[in-house]
Amino acid sequence: MAKLFPTFIALTAATSLSLAATFLTDSNAVHAADAGDIPRTADGKPDFNGLWQALGNNHWGVEPHNARMGPDYRWGALGAIPAGLGIVEGGEIPYTPEARAMQQENQADWLARDPVVKCYMPGVPRANYMPFPFHIVQSPEHLIMAYEFASASRVVYMDRPDFAAPVPSWMGHSLGRWEGDTLVIDVTEQMPDTWLDHSGNHHTEQLKVTERYTHLGRDVIEYEVTLEDPGVYTRPWSMKMPLYRRMDENAQLLEFKCVEFAEELIYGHLVKGAERTEP
Repeated sequence: MAKLFPTFIALTAATSLSLAATFLTDSNAVHAADAGDIPRTADGKPDFNGLWQALGNNHWGVEPHNARMGPDYRWGALGAIPAGLGIVEGGEIPYTPEARAMQQENQADWLARDPVVKCYMPGVPRANYMPFPFHIVQSPEHLIMAYEFASASRVVYMDRPDFAAPVPSWMGHSLGRWEGDTLVIDVTEQMPDTWLDHSGNHHTEQLKVTERYTHLGRDVIEYEVTLEDPGVYTRPWSMKMPLYRRMDENAQLLEFKCVEFAEELIYGHLVKGAERTEP
């Protein structure tokens, strides 16, 4: 029996590799077939209407990262931060040394520093890969993107290439255009306070984001985003991930008005202080 065990292990491993290869081949074949199946609107443009959501652990960290302890040991395994393969092309954000040091400081104290913990708008591109769905409503003149988290939203202007933003905002200023069947959106004028994830990856007010949405099939979008910010990055860099159509029955945006969940965190010390000073 002892002699047969290594042989059994070897055969099992070989079978697993064969099945994996078959699965990947089949998946690639389906992917290629679906890539030509692009839904279109009445004016012939690719149709992005619908409810979409990213999968994975990218909201914890866009760079590759190991699993690590969460901010409070009392949550046990449920409070731990899961590992992620990362979505940054090349694996690492090209920070300046000073900006990388700031990212490390942010990560070490992320629960206190991360703006979304306090229910600030997540900004772009972070809003698109948080663990919440978002809805795209498309017309020839505009796209409206409505997000479940904090009821955030933004308007993409498709017919006003010279329309300037009146003021910076948390979700930025979005101008869209078509490059063939790819929707391209330039996002500028974002607040410098937003982060890219829970790992403290950051930017300045100079950030320019270029988003590219391309159908890989009726129910999958390839989302590619390039970030430029000479204030913290040594060169432009990109991330890429799929977005999936929510196909569960009665799929819809629900309410996550997170201000009420953050009030005690932000203002609780003021209330308690007032109680202590009362006679």
